[in-house]
Amino acid sequence: MIADVQSAKLEWEDANGRFERALEDPAGGAALLPQLEVVLDELRKRVGSTFTLAELGREYARADTWAREAVAEYAPAPGWPRSLAMVEGAAFHRYSLGASDYEP
Repeated sequence: MIADVQSAKLEWEDANGRFERALEDPAGGAALLPQLEVVLDELRKRVGSTFTLAELGREYARADTWAREAVAEYAPAPGWPRSLAMVEGAAFHRYSLGASDYEP
């Protein structure tokens, strides 16, 4: 696995852990799920259903712009920009599980 992809994979796993913990917060956790779904929908459009981790990693390098735009349009919640990196990373982690070359 390419070092950049391995590094990104670690970031995604960390973000997913933080995301799971954030869901336990009754005050703000519920707003995170629609944001996650928006980013996952965008990933489906951009990467498709058959992809490698390298392809996903390349999309991750561009995701800051499109993820911000998508969440702002379809799932904004109070303070959402503060949690965007976590939501984005969690979405990439979850999507990476479907990569043709995914290995736990």
